[in-house]
Amino acid sequence: MIEIRPYRATDDIDAITEMLHRAYAGLADMGFRFHATFQDADVTRERLNGDLSFMAVEGDTIVGTITLYDQPYDDSCPHYRDRTVARFGQFGIEPHLQHAGLGTRMMDLIEQTAADLGFRELACDTAEGATHLVEWYARRGYRFVEHVQWDVTNYRSVVLSKHLSP
Repeated sequence: MIEIRPYRATDDIDAITEMLHRAYAGLADMGFRFHATFQDADVTRERLNGDLSFMAVEGDTIVGTITLYDQPYDDSCPHYRDRTVARFGQFGIEPHLQHAGLGTRMMDLIEQTAADLGFRELACDTAEGATHLVEWYARRGYRFVEHVQWDVTNYRSVVLSKHLSP
């Protein structure tokens, strides 16, 4: 049984970082340099957002993570600066559990959390060439908003967003 619970300050940051590296390894093998493929524990810690980060836990092992960011993001992405839009990131699941429904459960939770906080939309970004991810988000109701080029990646990102029901 896999439990999804809020992040705890006692969670092992190094283990979360290593899990993210494994979760994103398939994308790295496709040539995409997602930040999660190489980030260190300090970046993982910085990207965690208190009670708005969730861990999927199997026994004592963290097997998935996702973080909701509820503050505007000050960068080159106008959609992320909209105060009615929350965004999520640092979303990763152990490879042996991918395609088994855990990601859907985590997305359901993060979408409901954003709606409960009063956000009208939830957004994310991913590699334009990771068509399997773009298509998965589209099936969940996410639509294309804009392109953005982050300085830590080697690809152009698509920003996707979904209207949330109150």
